Amino acid sequence: MDLYGEKKNAIRTVVFLCAIWLAFFVADLVQEDVVFSENENRILASRPEFTTEALLDGMYMKEYETYINDQFVGRKNWITIKTGMDILLQKKEINGVYLAKDDYLIERHTAEEFEGDKLRKRIESLQKIIKEYPQTKVMLVPTADNILTNKLPAFAPFYDQQQLLKQVKTMVGKERVIDVMPILKEHAEESIYYRTDHHWTTLGAYYGYREFARAYGLPFRNYLNKEKVAVTQDFLGTLHSKVNMPRDGENIEMFPATLDKKYTITYDKTKHTNSFYTDSYLEGKNKYGYFLDDNHGLVEIERESFSTKELFIIKDSYANSMIPLLAHHYKKIYVVDLRYFNGKLLDFMQECDSTGNMDVLVLYNCVHFVEDFQFQ
Repeated sequence: MDLYGEKKNAIRTVVFLCAIWLAFFVADLVQEDVVFSENENRILASRPEFTTEALLDGMYMKEYETYINDQFVGRKNWITIKTGMDILLQKKEINGVYLAKDDYLIERHTAEEFEGDKLRKRIESLQKIIKEYPQTKVMLVPTADNILTNKLPAFAPFYDQQQLLKQVKTMVGKERVIDVMPILKEHAEESIYYRTDHHWTTLGAYYGYREFARAYGLPFRNYLNKEKVAVTQDFLGTLHSKVNMPRDGENIEMFPATLDKKYTITYDKTKHTNSFYTDSYLEGKNKYGYFLDDNHGLVEIERESFSTKELFIIKDSYANSMIPLLAHHYKKIYVVDLRYFNGKLLDFMQECDSTGNMDVLVLYNCVHFVEDFQFQ
């Protein structure tokens, strides 16, 4: 046995690995941090501030690890390489995304995301709104893993979001919950979720609108009487960005009948338009931003109407494709996204309620409700 030769090869391997590590370390120092990833449609982590306290309690290393993962040199290409290796190993889940049947990418969600103190606090926040506005309705939309179960890989685990809905109904009253799970399951064979994105499609939002109109006793408008129009055919969404593997683009559609009324739409008190749709988003990666000009802290929608009804919506991006369908029922709609809204919510709602009988809708998907529903 050539012990000297083996030792020499081991030293070469260590030197080679150290050289690679040094190269990435230098590149990390030279490369400017990327603030926003258009490919993933999210803000990337910035370098954490070092403090002795953060180091000792472990928070600094945790945040630095997140920072490194987000700002890693050539990150997009490494995701592609990793995905290719995972496929060769016949993995059915990559970066928290199931490689499902019929070319669907379906995000995996676990019980840990929903159970425990965090969910209870979200529901308690919901109770505060209901106390001030008893007419509040809540629509928590299940994610695709709960509806397209027949497309999931065999034995793929998922958290049954009916448990979440049951807890919400118990704490706020089932009469206040617009449960869209039954109607979405009824239409699960239709294109109600995107194949490459976590949102429901325009058709999925339409079925949500049907349940909304029923819950509020509004005259339902059947948008399916006329054909939907595809505004793009090459949409690749956020789940595609997580796996970064070859996929055909898909359609984003809209109902032309949503254009037959005149509206004034104001974004964040500054930008004014008369359409729910922003065509410029179709030129970039974030094509879902076509609906309601992506996400804003405050959107105000006004229509000349005999109705005096007002609606206040607290929402995530799932609402963006449904709002054009329900807008004709109201003279004025306020839309607040708590992720970008800086005011005190209940005080602002009181300012907006000119009739004293304002309808209130809380619309999130189940995951985002647990992650994001909090306010001052």
